[in-house]
This record gives sequence, structure tokens and C-alpha cells, in this order.
Amino acid sequence: MAHGKVAGLNSEREAAKAEFLARAGLAAAAREPLAGDASTRRYERLRPPGGVSLIFMDQPPAVESAPCPPDATPEQRIAAGYNASARLAAGRVEAFVASAGYLRAQGLSAPEVLTFDAGQGLAVLEDLGDDLYARLIDAGQDEAPLYASAIDALIALHRQPPPARLTAGGQDWPLLVYDALALKSGSDLFLDWWPKFAPLEPFGPEAVAEWEALWAPVRARGEAGAAGATGVFAHRDYHAENLIWLADRRPDVARVGMLDFQDALRAHPAWDLLSLLQDARRDVSPELEQAMLERYLRARPDLDRDAFLQDYRALAALNAARILGPVFARQVVVFGRARYRAFMPRTWRYLERNLETPGLEGLRSWFDRNVPADARA
Repeated sequence: MAHGKVAGLNSEREAAKAEFLARAGLAAAAREPLAGDASTRRYERLRPPGGVSLIFMDQPPAVESAPCPPDATPEQRIAAGYNASARLAAGRVEAFVASAGYLRAQGLSAPEVLTFDAGQGLAVLEDLGDDLYARLIDAGQDEAPLYASAIDALIALHRQPPPARLTAGGQDWPLLVYDALALKSGSDLFLDWWPKFAPLEPFGPEAVAEWEALWAPVRARGEAGAAGATGVFAHRDYHAENLIWLADRRPDVARVGMLDFQDALRAHPAWDLLSLLQDARRDVSPELEQAMLERYLRARPDLDRDAFLQDYRALAALNAARILGPVFARQVVVFGRARYRAFMPRTWRYLERNLETPGLEGLRSWFDRNVPADARA
């Protein structure tokens, strides 16, 4: 696309944002860009004259492929693109609004949505502040109470069977199942992206076929835990850079401010725990991980402990492969975002530790044969 056309599109987007803010009575607010992530969303802090600060979310709907229709077949999802296959919300503001409303209705702390325009992909949100878990821990705050509160928030969330549809703020959004195809769509991209990063020769047909056979039972367990009676509302990106400490809120579970939950699904109850306790962006010690798993399981005597922990390790291994390939390797190879290299050794350590779990010997052998130590970050 020519530079002039890009500039024109940017100018049009800025005009739409200014018009939206004017309609919301925020034309005079100072706008401060906030650091972004690997998504197509952008955030700004708004400072209205004489008022409290707010967050301005900008998610252009046209830059993402379509989300998954609730009744789409696997073949239709694959044809529609990655968002449909992986059951991602494509950044839709209506997904954020409906998910935020559901979380708030459970007594949890998601930002209040003050105004939005779903068609334009714009919203103004409550500002939960800057006390990100990751930032507080880096500054020396004791991590154990923070993680305990994050686990307690999940326990509270998981007590309530999730609805098939989320309805809030006048928006209706399906809470789809994190099924085998969605799990496969993310993790299989390791095969595409890791050789481009390592570099390695492309994986051959036999290696690909073996990969499929080895991961299939893991994905089946993930889908069974999501679709059955144990299925829960899963934030899907529940980690220390998406959690904000709200020390003054009560009850205690409300002290955990939640961000970036628009891709929520009905998932296996292990999913948000493994995102939190095997965080690719910061070290979580095995001792803290085990203590938090025990805290969760004590509150969930309805779960089969051994089966849950087996699923937790297997799904955590799958998630590590998903992160290493299409998330981290792709960011480096395609966009030159070298900072993602720093997260790779940690993620490999998680993957290797998970693959020591009994029952995952075949997967450990696959990685040993096809991705030798010198081809790992």
C-alpha cells in the first residue's frame, strides 16, 4: 500500500476518533498514548479537564479477519481464517463490552464501559490505574498475596456455570467452546514459524503426521473439559501484565482488576491457571506454581485432582508451543520485534518441564528428535 494511502487511512481514523470523543463530551480531554501489545488494539489515557482519567480503546474492526460464527462447521471456520479457526473475537468491541458486563455481574473488577461504538471499534472505559501485577512485583511487592488473590478471583468465577451467550450493555456475544480445532489452530503454527526463526529445515510429512497424532489426545481432553460440566468462563490471557491490583476494593476478589478478556471462551478450568502460573513474560517459581495449584484445588473438591493436574500439564505444554510459534517467533521474524526473544528461553523451560509429565513421553521424544537443543531459544 502506498505511503499516501496509509496516511490517508490514518487521517480518516483520527477524524473518526475525534468525532466519537466529541459525541461523548470528551473533545477537550488530553490524550496520552499507552504502551501496546502484540495485537491491533491501541489504548490512550484520557484526562478530561477537572475530571477523572479514562481509557480510550481503539480497535479498528476492518484490520482483523472475521470472528467465528456460532454455528460454523470446522471446514467453514478454516476457510474463514485464523480468528474463526481459533475462536478469537477479532478485537470486536461488542465482545469486550459483553465480557466486561459478565465479569462485573460476578462481583469481579473489569473496567466499566462508559460509552462505545461497536461499528467504529471505539470505547471509553473506566481507568483501573497503573498498578499492574508485573510492575508491582518488579518494584519489590510480595508476589504471593497477589497471586493468591488472582487464584481466588478464578475460584469465584469458576463457581458459576458460564452461559452460552453473554449479554451486557445492550450487546449479545456467544461464549463459544475452546474446542479441539481452536487449540489446534494455535499450536500447529509452531510447525510453520519455529523453523523460520531457529532456523531449521521445514518439518517433513512424517514429523507433521506424528505431531498431529501426539497432540490429538491432548486437544480432546481440553475440549472435553471445556464442553462438559467442568467448563468455565476463561479470560484466555490471564497473566501478570493483564491484572491490576486494586488494593482498596472489597470484597477481596474485587481487588484483581482484569484487562484484555475480549477473547473469552468456555474452556477447561486449567486454562487461565496455566496462563497465570506459567507466564511467558515473567518467572513464576515451581514452588509458587504448586502452592497456587493447591490453593485452587482445595477450593474445588468436585474436581478429580490427578486428572486435573495431568490436563493442566498437557495443556500448558500445548500453550507453550502456541506461544513460541505464532506469537513470539512470528513477532521477531515478520515484525522485527526483538524484545520477544527474551521471553523464549523461559517458555522453552516451561515446555520442557511439562513434557516430563508421565503420558507425554511421545511429545518429549518428538521435540528431542526434531528441535534439538541448539535450535531452541
